[in-house]
Amino acid sequence: MMSGLQLSALDVAFLCMESETTPMHMGAVVTFRPHGQVHARKLTALLAERAAVLPKLRQRPRTALFPPGSAIWAEDPDFVASEHISHHHLSSLYEPDPLSAYASRWMGRPLDTGKPLWDLHLVTGLPDGEFALLLKLHHALTDGAGAYAVAVGLLDGLPRATKRTRSGAEPPAPRSPVDAVKDALGTTLAQAGKSAGIASSVVRATRSPLSPISAPPSTERRLGFVRLDTAEIRRIRRAHGGTANDVVLAVLSGALREWMINRGQRADDRTLRALIPVSVRGRAAEQLGGNKLSGYLCDLPVGLDDPVERLLAVQREMSRNKAAGPGRGAGAFPLLADRMPPMLHRLGSKAAGLAAPLLFDLVVTTVPVPPNRLSLDGTKIEGVYPFVPLAPRQAIGIAVATYRDSVHIGLQANGAAVSDVGSLRDGVLKSAARLLDTA
Repeated sequence: MMSGLQLSALDVAFLCMESETTPMHMGAVVTFRPHGQVHARKLTALLAERAAVLPKLRQRPRTALFPPGSAIWAEDPDFVASEHISHHHLSSLYEPDPLSAYASRWMGRPLDTGKPLWDLHLVTGLPDGEFALLLKLHHALTDGAGAYAVAVGLLDGLPRATKRTRSGAEPPAPRSPVDAVKDALGTTLAQAGKSAGIASSVVRATRSPLSPISAPPSTERRLGFVRLDTAEIRRIRRAHGGTANDVVLAVLSGALREWMINRGQRADDRTLRALIPVSVRGRAAEQLGGNKLSGYLCDLPVGLDDPVERLLAVQREMSRNKAAGPGRGAGAFPLLADRMPPMLHRLGSKAAGLAAPLLFDLVVTTVPVPPNRLSLDGTKIEGVYPFVPLAPRQAIGIAVATYRDSVHIGLQANGAAVSDVGSLRDGVLKSAARLLDTA
């Protein structure tokens, strides 16, 4: 069950950044529209049965003696899958968006890092008979691509293990400390040139920490759900070129512009710098664990009022990033973090996290969701809304997933800085409509 595998330095960094006001878990709200009655007890039992045989969900991090500051994944001897799964029936529907209100409270609660790092809620009692699954996975456990692999293990239609056996190859035999030091030294020397280049780019990319959308520390979160039509995204792309991701970034730029203006902030002649995580994981199944991340820094043109000009500006920014590649530039700082000794993360990750506004104003990530029709106990998925952790001092985080005929956007806001995420949600819809009009 892969017990004893070591966390990467980047995984350790995500653990070390964890705090009450900066919980480092990703989230997803998956909605379903059943044709008949929802049998909550049956669904929670089915989910517990499937979770029990997923190796990553049975493990918790444990401190290792060597290298100093490192950690390993260890089987939790007290693991009971059902203890991580809850059912909640929303009896009051007086709130305008009861699912968003409930999910916001759930999202703000940190995971217990002394236990397996996940949490799953089944929420019933939604309008029109819908129900939802709310899944939390700590970022130390995996990145967005790996999170999808975990999540689909809870759904229908995939081959499953029937007993708790080791999967894949046996873990490598333990090495002596001397061998480990030799290997680490060789890897460090081989990567020194690349790391120095990234570090130099990071230093050059730092800016004033006075972000126009900064936020004070807060345990409160507010979530918003937005759905766009993929056919409309394709229509805009055919008219103006670029990629579907460029179109979504341009739509988000317009929404952030309107949101800033509505908050009484100046948007003209400004940009907001977005960190756009980029997966560098391979295709092999054994690489589904841990974080395999780099990133791009993209200046979102919120200062431009014309929607086509915004899209063209985004295209230029992303073309420049892609020409350089995910292994270079200031946005590749996750690669740099993964090359640092774990002890440095133990000592300095919280300080490094607080310096996030020096590099970027918000995170905009895309979570891969293949187009296969997914279901739970025969009920088809209606919507998939991902959520990215908020970096310290940042007001907004945005995650995007394309599933079937819709682009699903999950908005997570710092509750102390954003009283109502509805303004930003409406801004996304208006921005998309303006850009569609130009097509």
